[in-house]
Amino acid sequence: MTAARPPLIGPVLVLDDIGAAALRLSALFITDGDEGPPPVETSGGAYRATVLARFDRATVWRARFDLLADRPAEYRWNGETYPVACDLRGDLRIAFVSCNGEEADDLEREGSERNAMWARLGAAHRAAPFALLLHGGDQVYADEITQGHRLSEDWPSLIPPEPSPADLSDLRHHLRERLLDRYAALYAAPEFAWIAARVPSLMQWDDHDICDGWGSLRRWQTHSAVGQTLFSVARECFLVFQQAAVEGDLPPRFHDPAGHHLGWRVRAPGLRILAPDLRSERTRRSILGAGGWAMMDAEAAAPPPGSTLLVSSVPLLGPRLSVLETLMVAIPRMQKYEDDLRDQWQSRAHRAEWQRMLRLVRDMTYADGRNITVLSGEIHLATRAVMELERGLAVHQLVASGIAHRAPPAAWARVLGSLARLGEAPLARHPIRIGCLPGRRRRYVAERNYLMLERRSDSWSAAWDLEHSGATPDLPL
Repeated sequence: MTAARPPLIGPVLVLDDIGAAALRLSALFITDGDEGPPPVETSGGAYRATVLARFDRATVWRARFDLLADRPAEYRWNGETYPVACDLRGDLRIAFVSCNGEEADDLEREGSERNAMWARLGAAHRAAPFALLLHGGDQVYADEITQGHRLSEDWPSLIPPEPSPADLSDLRHHLRERLLDRYAALYAAPEFAWIAARVPSLMQWDDHDICDGWGSLRRWQTHSAVGQTLFSVARECFLVFQQAAVEGDLPPRFHDPAGHHLGWRVRAPGLRILAPDLRSERTRRSILGAGGWAMMDAEAAAPPPGSTLLVSSVPLLGPRLSVLETLMVAIPRMQKYEDDLRDQWQSRAHRAEWQRMLRLVRDMTYADGRNITVLSGEIHLATRAVMELERGLAVHQLVASGIAHRAPPAAWARVLGSLARLGEAPLARHPIRIGCLPGRRRRYVAERNYLMLERRSDSWSAAWDLEHSGATPDLPL
């Protein structure tokens, strides 16, 4: 991962939106200097890339183009042809990943070890192509970008009280260049680059795309001049590298064109993918702000779309965490983990908001007349959960985490499994049950993993690919 950056990185396909007859796509490139990449060519013509962002040692480019959405398609670039599984009308496959990195020394890891599951995902695509690649958060681990600058070296424990505008400008430059280095290293990895050029990505961020625990830190930290500079730079780079977009030019799938929150929704025949933004408006007391709730309420009131996949970057269904929170407050050496638990929907601080979201998802399920599936990452384990509803319906949750983050100790998975036995029912008459993965004996599996979703004849199923124990049997949804 520490090899010299190649002079040209890309293409990385990003799905801008799904039109009536076409997939609207962006191809992202990173080049050294100001010379642009070769054009993208389709049956409709040639599309030259335009500058998206400039850095000291690189320029980021975007080429926008369409591919027909009712058949397999392809584009050509730099002498190579890239097939894309664009037909979204009938049977299709979708991959879901999260946690593409680690908090410390991630770029120092040996590439083939770090990206082993990306290689596996590429092999799965060769065997049966994926139409979409969903990224559920922590696509980049930005925790170390604060190092090396005097304003942020000790973030978040020690923050200079009144930095000058010049110092903040210098900090912004430092953070921006460090984030470029991380994104470029991730996107240049051969295992990621191969599939990213062939399967359109849809991404939603989580805390490590900004910094560990963003939004669950103290107000004096996140609202400081240093904290706001960190968030601003992370947001700019999230838009550039994960959305192929810039401020004021968001793709139409975003709910708020002004970008006060970055929740989005796409619709394909018989399918809605809905991704609320759980970071932009987050505080220690709330997960969604006014914009996020407006988006969710609007989607709940919209005509039933068929099946719904809801991307919640932190798990929506989970065990009772109040026991752990009580222990962490009581034990001084454990208090450093308080932010990790406060990040979760199940935290005591978010109980009322969690119930509001569960009621909304429950009501959407009744309105659609179909089970809703929640996709989550964040916890570096594989697991699933079900919230049982009336009328024979249910909300399924599938957690796949992480694609590159190494698994925590198996003992942690057993602790969570023990908590799951206590049961949880934040909504009366709708208990949440943590289930075992198909063919596995434990509720939480401590292996790197990714998720595969498949629609056949309007019926959905899911399977996990686990690093050591292999693919699970299909789970009907």
